[in-house]
Amino acid sequence: MLVSRFLAKDAMSEAELSAVEELAAVYRERLHDLSWFMRILNEHVARMANAEEGVKGRFWEGRFKSQALLDEQALLAAMAYVDLNPVRAGIAETPEASEFTSIQDRISSIPRNPEQIPRITQQDGTPDRSQPSHAALMPFDATARANWAIPFGFEDYLELVDWSGRALHPHKRGFIAEHRPKILDRLGFDGDMFIEYGGRLLKEFGSAIGSPESIAHYCARRQSKYLRGVRLARKMFAVARAA
Repeated sequence: MLVSRFLAKDAMSEAELSAVEELAAVYRERLHDLSWFMRILNEHVARMANAEEGVKGRFWEGRFKSQALLDEQALLAAMAYVDLNPVRAGIAETPEASEFTSIQDRISSIPRNPEQIPRITQQDGTPDRSQPSHAALMPFDATARANWAIPFGFEDYLELVDWSGRALHPHKRGFIAEHRPKILDRLGFDGDMFIEYGGRLLKEFGSAIGSPESIAHYCARRQSKYLRGVRLARKMFAVARAA
């Protein structure tokens, strides 16, 4: 009521204005509080689902899991992990058929007319015409020059997801492609380890995912001696070779 009166520019006492300022401080704190956002979101979804099913209780087992992505290797692994979740769960046969995933949105938003695709350049300077133009998702940029884009080529990412998905899918385990995606070699991935841990990536790491070097720097910044996932990082992320 006090906030409504304040917004309507009604006459208010000093005590009322002080109360509004206190409320505003709470609102500002909640606006950048991930925990608060997820609690409200989960409560809203749970109420709708419970009303539809005629039941009570929580909709999800946990509120959320927050893990830092320390480098490009971690970003790539986490993206593929999320995009392949429906395939691993057996509710979709291919990434493009996976409902509510970013890779399905990216694939479905590729224009039929190549001239409509944004001219983001590839490493050789030529336009990357495979780049989808979905406005709600961050674009890919194989040149890694733009800090507002994902520093990979979209074709490379599609190749990686397709290769990983065929290896992870129980009915296609014997049809792994002999070649490995170019992006794996470029980032120093151990492909066999990527496949082995691809289905349980987030569970094997702790509060951060990345190469051993990135995790070491992260521990130093946090002044901690150990972070869960260091041993896996040494196996999964090969040390980049000197150029």
